[in-house]
Amino acid sequence: MRTRDGCSHTTRKGNKIVKASVTKGLGQGFVVEEVELADPVGREVRIEVRAAGLCHSDLTIATVAGQDFPVVLGHEVAGVVTAVGPEARQVKIGDHVVAGLIRACGDCANCLAARSYICLHPERTQRAADEPSRITWQGRPVALGLGGLAGFAQEALIHENQLAVIPEAMPWAPAALLGCGVITGAGAVLNSADVQAGQSVVIMGAGGVGMNAVSGARLAGAESVIVIDVEDVKLERAADFGATHVLNSRTTDPVAEVRKITGHGADHVFDCVGLRHVTRQGLEMLAKGGGLYLIGVGGLDAGIDVQTIAVLTRSQRVQGVDMGSSHLKRDIPMYASLYLQGRMNLDDLVSQQISLGEINEGYESLKDGNTLRVVVTDFS
Repeated sequence: MRTRDGCSHTTRKGNKIVKASVTKGLGQGFVVEEVELADPVGREVRIEVRAAGLCHSDLTIATVAGQDFPVVLGHEVAGVVTAVGPEARQVKIGDHVVAGLIRACGDCANCLAARSYICLHPERTQRAADEPSRITWQGRPVALGLGGLAGFAQEALIHENQLAVIPEAMPWAPAALLGCGVITGAGAVLNSADVQAGQSVVIMGAGGVGMNAVSGARLAGAESVIVIDVEDVKLERAADFGATHVLNSRTTDPVAEVRKITGHGADHVFDCVGLRHVTRQGLEMLAKGGGLYLIGVGGLDAGIDVQTIAVLTRSQRVQGVDMGSSHLKRDIPMYASLYLQGRMNLDDLVSQQISLGEINEGYESLKDGNTLRVVVTDFS
């Protein structure tokens, strides 16, 4: 547990009392409380959280979608391993790690085929219903947020299959982003679409995921990287990240412009917005043999109507992308290495660093289009 001076201390059970940002009900915001964190069992790993990113998905759970309450949210997590369960074998105390949303058992057919992002038994990374909760508050079980990560806390208890070891030279704030936005955006390009050198790429939506898709397209050697958005400030940022062309769809016809730039349509279109009319535009700007990749969900009516004969005769495809079709233990260390080599821009993704008690204010600042990511780095 952390005492009044910020240090943690241990309860009589061997569990720890730590500070966590608890959401007690729908729309009730984030409140710092002392919670009890269980000892790791099985293949669980306890980490001291050094950085936790604010993602809109967590805000949606806290304000709109809801789930069991109270809950500790936060799924963009980086930290140092402080304890391991008796069956853990992939990480050790002192390792610097990044957590990811992908819950993989490691043993099913998909996991063994390097498709852990569609694991058949993700429940094996969580405690069973008849086991005590990983976190309790005032004697009550606390629900875990997306992926069971619960990173808005001084310490977190996570299954080792959801952790990837990173170099100690990796700074904490950008490291936290590796497990969500980075692997989703860059992974969609490099894994899901397998973009090849010389091909054309369109990225619809210039937010955090979109910027990582730009980075992925540059790494893949795409000849043209076209970013579409409705805000000029975001488009300027996209150009800084390496976009070869930027289009404001409020003032121009994006389909016509993409066909003009490419000459025949885009080989790959990544929809990071998820609004019906945007998705339709993405399909219309595809070249023969091109692929449309659905990443964002921007509304309840998100979707697309596909005219089968048109897609069939043009040999086009529409594919859903979850977490960039990533393999955490392979991809996260790779992106960290690329960052340390100066080949991947992650620093400019971090717009603001805050304390654990400032999460409500942090989400307010994300309403500003100039803000890409806010990261908690002060847990005292």
